[in-house]
Parts: sequence; C-alpha cells; structure tokens
Amino acid sequence: MSEARSSTSAPTVLRVILGRRLQDMRLGVGASLEDAAKALRVKTLTIRRLEKAEVALKPLYVEKLLETYGADRQEIDEFVDLAEQANEPGWWHSYRDVVPSWFTAYVSLETGAKTLRTYEPQYVTGLLQTPDYARAVLRGGLPNGSEEDLARRVELRLRRQSLLEREDAPTLWVVMEEAVLHRAVGSADVMRVQIERLLELSELAHISVDIVPFAAGAHVGACAPFTYFRFEEPELPDIVYSELLSAAVYLDQRADVVAHLEAHSRMALLTSSEDSRALLNRMRKEYS
Repeated sequence: MSEARSSTSAPTVLRVILGRRLQDMRLGVGASLEDAAKALRVKTLTIRRLEKAEVALKPLYVEKLLETYGADRQEIDEFVDLAEQANEPGWWHSYRDVVPSWFTAYVSLETGAKTLRTYEPQYVTGLLQTPDYARAVLRGGLPNGSEEDLARRVELRLRRQSLLEREDAPTLWVVMEEAVLHRAVGSADVMRVQIERLLELSELAHISVDIVPFAAGAHVGACAPFTYFRFEEPELPDIVYSELLSAAVYLDQRADVVAHLEAHSRMALLTSSEDSRALLNRMRKEYS
C-alpha cells in the first residue's frame, strides 16, 4: 500500500490480512515466489499480487497454495471460507459511482481500524461532520456536480460515521487547525451546529478533538491532511493515508508512518482538551 491504488475494487482489510498470511505461510516453509507460481502454473507476479491483496483471492488458488505449504484440511477449509468472505464487496462498493477508486480503500481501512489519528488543516474531518456541513463542503468541491451525486456523497459520508457508534468503535483522535473554525462553510447556523456537534462528540471517551490555535505559529504538521490507521490484527502494519487534489497515497513503510505519528503527537502538545473546548465555545458564540 505504498502508493495510490488505481484498482476499481479496493481490497477489504480481511483480504489484506489473508494476503499477508499467505506470504507468511510461504516464507515459513522456505518456498520462493517461483515455487508458489509453479504450483499454480502462473507467473510470479500473480503470487505477489495475491499476497499484496491487489487481486481477489480465488478459492482454487488459495486451496492449492495451502496444500503446497503443508496446511491440513481444516486449516485449508477455514482459510478458503475467509477468502470467499474477503472477496465480497464492502457496503461502500455501492457508492463506487460517486467516489474515486482510490478512496474506497480508505473506507475499508477506516471500517477495520482500531485506532485512527487524523490531522485536518482546512475542514472538520468527515467522521465528525453534520449533514449540512458535509453538504456545503462537498458542494464547494464539486460546483458542477448534480444534486443526485451530491446527495449520494453526503449519504456515504454520514454512513461512514456509524462506525463511531459501534460497540467496538475505534478510538478517534482528531487534530484540527483553528483555521477550520474560521472558514465559513455554509451559513452561520451551519457552523454553529457543527461546532456544537464537535463539543458533543469530544465528550465521548473514544473521541478526542484538539484544536491547534493560531498562536502556535509554524509547526511540524502544517502540511496536507492525513489519517493514521492502527489495527488489532498483527498481520496488518500501521498505515497512513494522505490525500492530494486528484489522488491519494497509502504509506506503510515504517519511517513514513513514524514521521506522521510523531507529527500528530507533537501537534497535540500545542493545545489541550480544555483549551480546545474553550476555543470551540468561543467560536460557537461568534456564529450565534
């Protein structure tokens, strides 16, 4: 996941996990990519793409590979069942007509993550947006889009937020710039309600909202927005997503991930929960 994906069918987190397990099993028995490819009568590129979750996990391929790696029948059957589940499109697949292919991978990671850390210099992060704020943000980015497409994009954004209401909801730590609160998205009422929403959500145990004040000056995180993902599954590395104007990058190299994680932590030290709430309350009054 070290670069933007162009596939029209982004991998689910489960598919990534299974791909890693296939790689670990192959390496565990000392088999090379060439050995695995010979067992399936395919090119080594096919094995590499299976292990990197760049293609669907064909049950017949999976079964043959596990037999080659010496797995027993029960392990093979369980793995094949999981592979079939992993090949099922996620719920977000139905929105593929209104979102770029590189973003569907983000929704998969977001849905499967245990911890999310987000930095937003321009807008309230999508998981915390109100319907009216989301509509105004999306309309601003798609001035020529149809009302139908806009409505579907808003619907997707709001549906993503349901993960914060799950019993096993992930921990979300958002760091935003004060500029986000001054950028008038929609009417004053839209901004006031959005700020009230931030105050409400920041009281939840699994959600933290930190606002870096203008007084902090230049700092390490003054850059593009990014999201850091951490998962419970040991097969999955920490991943960082950063979005550009017309594409995105997914970083899983340790040096890149650590750099973003440290930047997020340093930015959080520039404020406090109490100061952030005080700033939110002050801005709420300004929009009243």
